[in-house]
Parts: sequence; C-alpha cells; structure tokens
Amino acid sequence: MDTHVHDRRRFLALAAGAAAAPLLTACGAGFGGDDSKSDGSAADDVTGSFDWKREQGTTVKALLNKHPYTDALIADLKSFTAKTGIKVEYDVFPEDNYFDKLTVDLSSGRASYDVFMLGAYMVWQYGPPGWLEDLGPWMRNSSATGAEWDQADFFPNLLQAGQWSLRAGAPLGQGGQYALPWGWETNVVAYNTEVFRKLGLKPAESFDELAELAASIKRKAPGAGFDGMYGIAVRGSRSWATIHPGFMTMYARNGLKDFTVDGGKLTPAMNSPEAVAFTEDWARMVKRGGPPSWTSYTWYQCSSDLGAEKAGMLFDADTAAYFQAVKGASPASGKIAFHPGPKGPDGSLATNMWIWSLGMNAKSEKKSAGWLFLQWATGKEHLRKGAITHNHIDPVRKSVADDAAYKDKMRHLPGFLETFETVVDQTKIQFTPQAQFFDATTSWAAALQEIYGGKGAQSVLDGLADDLAGKVG
Repeated sequence: MDTHVHDRRRFLALAAGAAAAPLLTACGAGFGGDDSKSDGSAADDVTGSFDWKREQGTTVKALLNKHPYTDALIADLKSFTAKTGIKVEYDVFPEDNYFDKLTVDLSSGRASYDVFMLGAYMVWQYGPPGWLEDLGPWMRNSSATGAEWDQADFFPNLLQAGQWSLRAGAPLGQGGQYALPWGWETNVVAYNTEVFRKLGLKPAESFDELAELAASIKRKAPGAGFDGMYGIAVRGSRSWATIHPGFMTMYARNGLKDFTVDGGKLTPAMNSPEAVAFTEDWARMVKRGGPPSWTSYTWYQCSSDLGAEKAGMLFDADTAAYFQAVKGASPASGKIAFHPGPKGPDGSLATNMWIWSLGMNAKSEKKSAGWLFLQWATGKEHLRKGAITHNHIDPVRKSVADDAAYKDKMRHLPGFLETFETVVDQTKIQFTPQAQFFDATTSWAAALQEIYGGKGAQSVLDGLADDLAGKVG
C-alpha cells in the first residue's frame, strides 16, 4: 500500500546531510558480477556449507513502517526464529515519521537498526553516502545464501530497481545491490463496474479516451443515481508522490523523460514541447473530470473516493483499488474492476512502480544474522504465506504470482490478475536515478498545481527546468 502522503520536507532536510558524508567513489560488482570479488565485504567471512543456524543466539534489530506487509512479517516471525535461532526485535513507526527516523539513524552511524524497510527511490538518497550495505556479495556467496532462495525467481525488473552504480543518471540494474524487493505496486486504472454498465461505458484504450471518459462520468453519473460522482481520481497534493503513480505512468507511455543524460550531465526534459503538451492535457483532464479539491488529493483520498463511489475511476497503485475492492471493505466492494490503462501513441504500456524493499545498515555489526533475516523475509515460503493469508501483494516473486492458491484468492477481482500479467514485464522505475529525486518531483508537483490553476504550462515548466538544472545538472 503506497501511503506516501505527508510532506517530505523533513525527510529532504535530513537526507541533505548525505552531502556532508563521504561519497562512495566505486561501486561493488552487481549480483551478476565476478564471483571472486566482493570488495572486502563482510560476506567474505562466511565460509563452509550454508547453515540457517549459523547465527543461533543472535538478536537483530529491525525498523519497520506500519503497513500490511509488516503485519504479515510480524505474524510469521516465530517461523524465522524457529528456523534460525535468531531473535528479531523491531520498532514500527507510521509513515509520517518513519523515514525521518530511518534517515537520522543511518546518518548517525550508530547502527541502532541492522535491517529496515525502504523504498527503492531511497537508494538514491541513502546509497551515495555509504549508508547501505551492498547485498551483492552476500547473494553471490553460496555459504551465506541457500540455494532455495532462488534469485532467478524474482521478477528481474524488481531486483534491478535496487541495483545502482551510485552515479547520477546511470541506469538501474548495474552496480551494487542496495535493496531487495519485498512488495510492490504497479499503476493501473480501476473502475466502478456499476456506473460503467449503467452509462454504457468501456475502459479507455488511449489517453484522449480516458480524458473524455472522465468528463463524461462527471457529467452523466449524477443522473444515473451516482450523486456527486466525478470521473477520475488521481493525486494532486504538493508532494513527490503526486508525480510517480498515474502521471508518470502516462508520461512514460507517451515516450517522455524526466531528464536526458549526456556524458553524465542531467538536463531537465519536462519542458520539451511534447512534455508541455502532455502536462496541459493531464491538467485539463483533471479539471474536467477530477475531484473539486484535487490539489489536496493523496493516496488516501483517491483510494477512499473509489471505495465510497465518489470516483468512477482511479489511476493509481493497483493496491489502492484492491483494498477497497475486497469483500466488505467499502460501498464499492464487488463493483471494482481493473484495467491496464491507456496505451501510449505507439502502443506502449510502460508503467511506473513503487517498491517496498528491505535493506541492511552498512554499519551493522550483525550482518551475517541480518542477511539471514533478509533472505528469509524475501524468500518463497514467507512471501507465499503473506500473499495468501495476509495482504502482501503484489508478489515480487514469479512463483508466488503463479501460485494456484494466490490466484484463487485474487480471482474474484475482475481483471486484477489479467492486468497484472499484462503490465508486469513493462513496469519499472521510469525516473532517472539521482539524489535530488524527492526535491525535484515535489517541485514538479507544485508546477502541475500551477498549471491546473491556470498558469501557462510552457512558462511554468521552463521555470521548473531552469530551477532543477541548477540543482541536478
């Protein structure tokens, strides 16, 4: 569940301390790199046959965000302790101060926590100052990692999202592995089947169709018995989280980039003629078919409005709709269907994603035990149990996504499985990796609000590009 709704200014200020920390000038080989080299990793100290009990009697400390994934983990911790003899102590914080807590701890070098939850985007903040353990050497060491962990079972695009060379603008999937995928969200369209049936509508296959559909629902739904319903829920608050779900997905499907990279130099591209035209169209869609108080809309409002039958459609994380669609969850329960969303002009279904990941503190003194925990928490057995008996979705492992019991659980949601299977291979982080990501996207959201409010898109986006060029370039 992507609940990134609070103002990130405190997080940004805290993370800015990374600028004062020594940057890593070299990156470890990726998980596909030379097995004989691990750059002096503590993983080198683990030798002999793999043994789940090798750290029996150790205690590791975990920092966790309040989340359904965390609920599934805590419910299963006894299994981990029985398997390893390792005790896990944990603190759980709500997300409105979780990243503040994590940033302070990592930047202090105290290693109060050995392992923790983080978003894949946070690797761009936490990786360069050396706060994150490169997990690649642990993954490559057969003494440290059991064969049943089965690295090839992860969806490759998810594993690559946590692998980076620590160089701004460099593509993901190269360099050290600084986070492991744990649970994720793809961004698609969910819609109210009852209003679609009554109005004779079908899901949009192009962005122009989506905009017209949103306006049509807002105009016609009240006359069909859906008082106060508007067309489409999308995020609009002044937060980086406004950019990354529906907006960035449709932006990418139109073949657009946030930055261009030439010789290691990043140049903002959100003011290109094509990007300006798309942004104008997006703001116009929201104006004609979105909620009246759009500039305050976060994950919570978008998800809740779909469930309360205030919104006819939602373009956001699939889990935002899932938690409203399950039996008894909301007035719209049993009336929500899923669709990949509009294709780009060339048929693209490029989709942006959010990944909750797990990482290890580079300063931890219990890395061997911490790696056993990460290995178990991202392993097949625990993730299958979490997906089936709890709400640990979307699965990061192919075996869980293909599991018959998991499919039986999800089959009652019209289009959910089909939509997932359609977009999973085209879903990746569509942003350019760089340490100013949160600041840049928050400024981008502010620019989007200005355009929605009536200011000229070209001048607003030119101003944004000029501002970012001085910070990122």
